Amino acid sequence: MRLTLSALGLVLLLAGEVNVEFSNIAKQAGLAHSFPNGGAQSKQFIIETTGSGAAFLDYDNDGFLDVFLVSGEGGLSRLYHNNGRGRFDDVTSQFGITRTGWGQGVCAADFDNDGFTDLFVTYWGANVLYRNVGGKRFEDVTAQAGLRQDRVRYNTGCAFLDYDNDGHVDLFVANYAQFDPAVTPKPGENPYCWYRNIPVNCGPRGLPFDRNILYHNNGDGTFRDVSESSGAAAPSQNYSLSVLTGDFNGDGRTDIYVACDQTPSLLYINRGDGTFSEEALLRGVALDENGKALSGMGAAAGDTHGDGWLDIFRTNFSDERETLYRNLGKGNFEDATRAAGLFRNTRFVGWGCGFFDFDNDGWKDLLLVNGHAFPEVDRLRLDIRYKDRAILYRNQGGGVFADISERSGPGLLERHPARGAAFGDIDNDGAVEVLINNQNEPPTLLKRSGLSGNNWILLKLEGVRSNRGAVGARVRVTAGGRTQIDEVRSGGSYLSQNDPRLHFGLGRASRIERLEIDWPSGVRQVRRDLSVNRVVVVREP
Repeated sequence: MRLTLSALGLVLLLAGEVNVEFSNIAKQAGLAHSFPNGGAQSKQFIIETTGSGAAFLDYDNDGFLDVFLVSGEGGLSRLYHNNGRGRFDDVTSQFGITRTGWGQGVCAADFDNDGFTDLFVTYWGANVLYRNVGGKRFEDVTAQAGLRQDRVRYNTGCAFLDYDNDGHVDLFVANYAQFDPAVTPKPGENPYCWYRNIPVNCGPRGLPFDRNILYHNNGDGTFRDVSESSGAAAPSQNYSLSVLTGDFNGDGRTDIYVACDQTPSLLYINRGDGTFSEEALLRGVALDENGKALSGMGAAAGDTHGDGWLDIFRTNFSDERETLYRNLGKGNFEDATRAAGLFRNTRFVGWGCGFFDFDNDGWKDLLLVNGHAFPEVDRLRLDIRYKDRAILYRNQGGGVFADISERSGPGLLERHPARGAAFGDIDNDGAVEVLINNQNEPPTLLKRSGLSGNNWILLKLEGVRSNRGAVGARVRVTAGGRTQIDEVRSGGSYLSQNDPRLHFGLGRASRIERLEIDWPSGVRQVRRDLSVNRVVVVREP
């Protein structure tokens, strides 16, 4: 059958075709430093494969997102200031960012409620809490805050959350494994040190497990370890990586999902009495549809179906499917990967990921970044690569996705050894950018060219009775007859921190009919008839 140009255009329209082009603007934006993470041709130890994260935060409250990028051994994690004119200036040295080592993850929140966003960075070894001093500098307050660890730990993902809704953000830290380079076997020295008949770094299988950590914020600038009493340390056979928070069962309390490598993933359900019950297997988010534990890396939450419940997406290893768990209501899930159209890309090793509405049509799209764990795979000359491209899925409505990666511009097609990815609107124009931390390379900053023609709103929430950064607040936006939901969260993706402001695409709706906020304090706030295409600051009454 032959189609005329007009008929072909109609077919593409009906198929949900959209014109989109992402470019990598990192270099012209001033993000030119490389961030080392072990060998680029081969890696001797697993610690070289897992890091590192990326963060968006507005540390000086000027209304523009700044950037923090975590480095592995041999480099310095860096802080960049957004000058509001499309450039980022390196301010690392003058702001007191000095810790070096095997950096892994980063999360951000205002832990002391002084109005300035603080930073927590995880390491193999010892973590660091940087307190933001008036937007002028950061100071290392790890010891005085009670967060110094008594032994070397392989800390990975982290998230601030107010699990008891007392107005002070607490801190969850995932631990991957017990790793000591002095005793860990070298590539090829045992059965866990091979991949496709190539000797590679060992693990995580064969390495001892470790426990996850929960710190309670005392409200006086200090934390106390409540890992045992809360149940956070109860799971004992999981290789934990990314941390994702959300009120998945709709009871007004923040739960915790942890993506785990080669072991069942975890879902800590908040009981409301200071304790958590691990219920991932019971609720359908521990394994895939065949009952298999996958190699979970990154995790993201979003209402992909428009039904008012947060679904969970997880990235996995090559020869495995990505995983979308649909929330059937009240925190019970089913594996919806196949029904959503996300089951075909099995050659990629996925890391950072996020739901974002790139075309502002009111449906959350999905992007994930990729790169194999082993540089040695390039010797095989197969379709799996150490450096690989990103994947962009467009939500066609109702949680059915189409892979549009190969027609979404040169930025998507660049190949990198990507790890952490953060999502945020760096220039407040309603189009969300993606910051990607690449191993031993400068970062990637993906920006969409042109505008979709659809409307949007960006919400910045400020707590009063709740924690100052409104972490855990749930928002419902009704416009054009549809209601969307999201939550303010710390952490997520893969060891990374997204823009804490909430972005909603609104399609052709020219007004927001109703904005409803459930604050962590229990206060419900409603505003009506809001104009669109702007940043709106909402303060808790």
